[in-house]
Amino acid sequence: MITPKTEDEVSEFLVNTSKSVRIVGGGTRQGLGNHVEPEVKLSTLGLTGITLLEPAALTLVVRAGTPLAEVQEALAAENQQLPFEPMDHTSLLGTQGVSSIGGVVACNISGSRRIQAGACRDSLIGVRFVDGMGTIVKNGGRVMKNVTGYDLVKLMAGSYGTLGVMTELSFKLLPKPEASATITLHGLSDADGIAALCRALGSPNDVNGAAHLDGKTFIRIEGFKGSIAYRSEALKSLFSDSEVTVETNLDNNSKLWKSVGDVDIFAKMKTSIWRLSVKPTKGPEIVEHLRKGGIKLEAQYDWGGGLVYLSVADDIDIRDYLVEMQGHATLVRGNGGGAAAMPIQNKLVTKIEAGLRAKFDPRELLNKGIMG
Repeated sequence: MITPKTEDEVSEFLVNTSKSVRIVGGGTRQGLGNHVEPEVKLSTLGLTGITLLEPAALTLVVRAGTPLAEVQEALAAENQQLPFEPMDHTSLLGTQGVSSIGGVVACNISGSRRIQAGACRDSLIGVRFVDGMGTIVKNGGRVMKNVTGYDLVKLMAGSYGTLGVMTELSFKLLPKPEASATITLHGLSDADGIAALCRALGSPNDVNGAAHLDGKTFIRIEGFKGSIAYRSEALKSLFSDSEVTVETNLDNNSKLWKSVGDVDIFAKMKTSIWRLSVKPTKGPEIVEHLRKGGIKLEAQYDWGGGLVYLSVADDIDIRDYLVEMQGHATLVRGNGGGAAAMPIQNKLVTKIEAGLRAKFDPRELLNKGIMG
């Protein structure tokens, strides 16, 4: 294991090596992606520390190996937060370690607030990385109003370390909410629950959490206390024909939505876990289609129905039943992982990805094969 302490050390190593390199952070997401045994592992955990935190400007600059928990603790002290609410994979994947902020960006990990605040890549405003030739690259900046040519910032988020070793990241932040409320609708079917979520998201009540699981439909709003009280009543009246409860305790709501984001409902199940990204209204149709095909499963819906997690028996590849599905199906856990763990891309996307890797890593050293 190589553990460089500086960006220059990362560059020097990549300039002089010809070995295949697997980039690792805290090790909590090692189950994601295709497993390929590298000749050497490069850890980013030596690249730690917050280099800039400007609460007044809602801006954070942090080295890639910094533990996510350390970042969140520093932001909480300033009553601020990362907008995209990153999930913790340790329970779902059965992994150990400490999640790093670089790993979050590499996999573009985005939680329930994505429907309002955008994905991880939408909060990323600057990045420094070392490409496969050992060249140090900087793109974006440390302020939100910034234009510097090609948007490599967005490109690096979700690249799974195939384009470079990220060393420093810049984010825009959000204030922590003064108050929150979770409106819960009880006893709705999947289809009715998703219809309710779509209705709530289409209302003027600024919903930033919309999930359905275990027979309950959850709608979250955040903001100032007076606004929360008004919008809670508005949402209750919107669903006056349903059994409705409202939770306004901040800690309870935080625990609930963390559990939703971490998919805790499936964490202890001995099954395969699939992640579907689809049009929100199509989620219940796909689940029903699978059930009619004889597949026993359980489902959790997030992002208003656009993100679906499925718990399915280990010996089933659901993509065999979804050849006409518009969206992505990704194996998160089970069936041995492997290349099936990444979504199947169309030929154009595959060509674009290959072209990008040829530019940034022409020697094919970095995380080769991890994305299939």
